[in-house]
Amino acid sequence: MADSRSIASSTELTEHFARLYEQSPLHVVLYDPQDMVRYANPSHCTDFGMPRDAVMSWSDMMRHSYANNVGAAIKTDDIEAWLVSAKARRGKLPFRTFEADLHSGRWMYITETMDDQGWILSIGCDVTAMRADGRSLRQARDGALRATQVDTLTGVSSRAHVLEQLDLRLSQLRGNQQPCGLVLLDLDYFKKINDTFGHHAGDEVLQRFSRLVVSLLGRNDGFGRIGGEEFLLLLPQATPAEVEAKVQGILELVRESSPLPEVPRFHHTCSAGLTMLDPALSAVENIRSADRALYAAKGAGRDRLMWA
Repeated sequence: MADSRSIASSTELTEHFARLYEQSPLHVVLYDPQDMVRYANPSHCTDFGMPRDAVMSWSDMMRHSYANNVGAAIKTDDIEAWLVSAKARRGKLPFRTFEADLHSGRWMYITETMDDQGWILSIGCDVTAMRADGRSLRQARDGALRATQVDTLTGVSSRAHVLEQLDLRLSQLRGNQQPCGLVLLDLDYFKKINDTFGHHAGDEVLQRFSRLVVSLLGRNDGFGRIGGEEFLLLLPQATPAEVEAKVQGILELVRESSPLPEVPRFHHTCSAGLTMLDPALSAVENIRSADRALYAAKGAGRDRLMWA
């Protein structure tokens, strides 16, 4: 009898939660590990112009907002560049808060809570009535934080931000035995690109390379520029075979890309050094392992991956 009452009570609580979320003026959204919207309550759907049965990713929801002037008021001339920057911060910490304004004129305080399987519960609260001067201070604070987290040229994580993610993954590995692949990616013959086409073209290659890599990554994957033409990639909860397959896909897509529209025949490649995070090593030592593998890939002819 006790077990039956416990089960009934649990079901009743679930029904109450669902009913209250439906009635709440809060924005309540649940995303799965692939960043697909699995639930959005009426308040959120109304503000974002979404049908209740919509099947879309977070990225597509933001594109929908931008294209239709509904939901989030995204201030940019390039939505894809904005998405690259936003993804650099999204799903990288178990909990975060931020503020955002809506096209309706409302100002929202949003919390995102992520579990160890990658599901995110987002709850947004209308804080429009809060003092405007305090809001300006918070905006300035959030802008300064974003500036430290994002590489200004490419929009991906900055060196400091991706190294912070590396520390988190190492901590998770030591505590929960969650595996994580670490990859160093380096564009081949990048100096020659600058020398031949100019530094502006070099910057464009870096930007398009970053967008290309981000397009292949999951929400919880970490990707940042750590210097020059070198990038660090983190692939949590992945097996060595999955890490290798992901990196092979990146190398192939880079090989096939034409990043300079004004020089359509120009193609380039990149090399990769791979390792699985070792909990017995420090963050720096893990990076050195991947760096030795990258050096070996360069020495073996470039445009390839090598394992540490």
